[in-house]
Amino acid sequence: MMKKTTAILLGLMLAFTAAACSSTQETTAAQTEAPETAIAQTEAPETEAPVTEAVAETESGDGGVLIVYFSATGNTETAANYIAELTGGDLFALEPVDPYTDEDLNYNDENSRVVYEHENADAQDIELVANTVDNWDSYDTVFVGYPIWWGSYAWPMNSFLEANDFTGKTVIPFCTSASSGLGESDTALAEAAGTGNWLEGMRFSSNVSREDVQAWLEGLNL
Repeated sequence: MMKKTTAILLGLMLAFTAAACSSTQETTAAQTEAPETAIAQTEAPETEAPVTEAVAETESGDGGVLIVYFSATGNTETAANYIAELTGGDLFALEPVDPYTDEDLNYNDENSRVVYEHENADAQDIELVANTVDNWDSYDTVFVGYPIWWGSYAWPMNSFLEANDFTGKTVIPFCTSASSGLGESDTALAEAAGTGNWLEGMRFSSNVSREDVQAWLEGLNL
């Protein structure tokens, strides 16, 4: 009878000890998992914040570069494309509603359109397809390109100059010509615009190269 009682007591003691160990292991496991969950909750916002800031900077559009140009024969367009490529700027072509033909541009023909317009100032108000630019306020630097006509800027530029406020913008003229120099075309543009910080212009030859444009841009230190 004594042996049987002792065996029962030993069995109860072993069962109590196993239960106690199991409870201790569960408590310990719970204590080690809780910090991992807390760390994950505090780290998440730190990884999200920089992504939000980067998106905001990309969408702001501040400090942009715009290249506006009128090109009669394609030479000024070539220079404009080089500037856009090298600066990452946006292009905006000024296109007359009534485009110039090769015959129109023959200044050796006294009956051609450009000769008539040159001799009649009233005819120099050329209507453009568009003379204002979307998101104009987002551009801080504006390159303005044109061919040289009779020693000055081509008059189809007038409509654009009159339609826009250049206040607060750095404006950089550039032009192309077969032989004529820059002359006072850049200062004439600034006077016609009436606003903006206009820099000295640059004249390129009709066969302007990418290297010519790149060297000029590097000298501007923009």
